Amino acid sequence: MKTCQVSVQLATLKKVFGENVALDIDAFTVNSGDVLGLVGNNGAGKTTLFRLILDLLKPNTGEVTIKTEDAEYITSKTEDWKEFTGAHIDSGFLIDYLTPDEYFSFIGKVNNIPKEEIEEQLKRYADFMSGEVCGQNKLIRNLSAGNQQKVGIIAALLNQPSLLILDEPFNFLDPSSQIAMKYLLEDYSKQTGATIMVSSHNLTHTLDICTRVALLEHGHIIKDYNKSDTDMIAEIEQYFEGNVHHEAIAEEA
Repeated sequence: MKTCQVSVQLATLKKVFGENVALDIDAFTVNSGDVLGLVGNNGAGKTTLFRLILDLLKPNTGEVTIKTEDAEYITSKTEDWKEFTGAHIDSGFLIDYLTPDEYFSFIGKVNNIPKEEIEEQLKRYADFMSGEVCGQNKLIRNLSAGNQQKVGIIAALLNQPSLLILDEPFNFLDPSSQIAMKYLLEDYSKQTGATIMVSSHNLTHTLDICTRVALLEHGHIIKDYNKSDTDMIAEIEQYFEGNVHHEAIAEEA
């Protein structure tokens, strides 16, 4: 189940909302096979970056280029890269008046995936769904937030993407499902060699699964760690502990 090699290059990428600079990255490359975790406090620019990569937002300057072994695509100028990309950002990606079974069937048709293959894929994620998603005859809108999250994540995986982008995948999941989510991503990376980008406030799971971690602050990548960096965990924890300390001082003042 190997996928094609995919890298993502950001060049002079900037997004401004009014007077607020939401993202400003001069140059950054996500290498083929990276499992990249984006960490940072609220407003750091994680979701904005994902939306720019997926061409859901237009940058004020710069561009995103997705490269494979055979071609390269500027995401704002072509849609060919979508054939090997899977993503889930939030519930807005879902069609909530469908049942999960209907939604997965729809995703299969859009991606020209045979019905039999969809069924095999869903069996692969049966443990993650915990018997609470498929076959329940419930509309997506009537599922719990956690099960809606599962629907979105599984839908992003159905075309076996070479590039997988998940924004806060651990959100709304109970502890058992968070652990299942972690194993799911680890296994998908191992089996496919896909390039995976994940943002999360859950530092423990993010640091466990990611081979690289980018720390964002006010739209800038201020540190890029490899998992081999022995001081990575300590520095990241120190960074967030420092932010808590500064906020406490500001409140006292």
